[in-house]
Amino acid sequence: MPSVTQRISEIKQPRGGLLLSSFFDFHAYEDENVLNTSENLHSSIIGLTVDYLTRVGLGQNKSEAFHISIHGARLAYKTQTAMNLLRNIKDLTDESIIAACKLSSFDVSFRAGPAFLKPTRSINPNQSTISNIRIMVVRSIEFFKKNGPITVFGPTFEGGYTKIIDSGDGDFCTKKTLWDLKVIDNKPKSKYRLQVLIYGLLAIASKQEKYKQIENIGIFNPRLNHSYLANIKEIDENILNDIKINVIGLDSVKIQSKSILEKLIEFLFKKKR
Repeated sequence: MPSVTQRISEIKQPRGGLLLSSFFDFHAYEDENVLNTSENLHSSIIGLTVDYLTRVGLGQNKSEAFHISIHGARLAYKTQTAMNLLRNIKDLTDESIIAACKLSSFDVSFRAGPAFLKPTRSINPNQSTISNIRIMVVRSIEFFKKNGPITVFGPTFEGGYTKIIDSGDGDFCTKKTLWDLKVIDNKPKSKYRLQVLIYGLLAIASKQEKYKQIENIGIFNPRLNHSYLANIKEIDENILNDIKINVIGLDSVKIQSKSILEKLIEFLFKKKR
């Protein structure tokens, strides 16, 4: 059975996607940093490195933050290499970031198989890439400190998986929001919007106590320093039912829509601001 990302690749979405970008509230953050344009690593390794270093910066144990990478290294019989790299990850120095990039490259061994693994000696980020990763990690840490605290790192959804989707893990959860970190050049594509919604619905369906108050889904992009936030209750019920039943295989998750009074209060509050 497929994971969430594999399932999404099987779905042919209509023009604009099953979940329109207009469902999300957009916010742009500003700082004095400008990213370089000459990165020399694959975007997937950069994204994973930013994600895992952000988790460490927010207080998660290094071994837990990089646990998928470490498991991938075990599958490739490279455990000692992985542990040596892990020891070199201490902060956001160049040495730490280089080690994190090399360690993150082992993810592919777990997700796709050891045959897809590249030698760590070929993973050598240039100075522009190192600088960009550092900036994006700092942005991510600051974002989640402002919008946190983080309640779950790398959320999984045991109890919510179905006969259609049997695996999938998100990035971060705060008390009321499931967040996905996307290090991309543009606003989130339809597949990314659908992905984070599926995570949110799986979290609710799992009935785990730690997801009891989840009501929002969000995407943070540290490359652009932009965030996108949507309240699940405000998404059209027909769209939710279509995704729950036909995409995920759920048929019993009830998302209570907001009352007219709740929506009016929120509208008046936003107007005052």
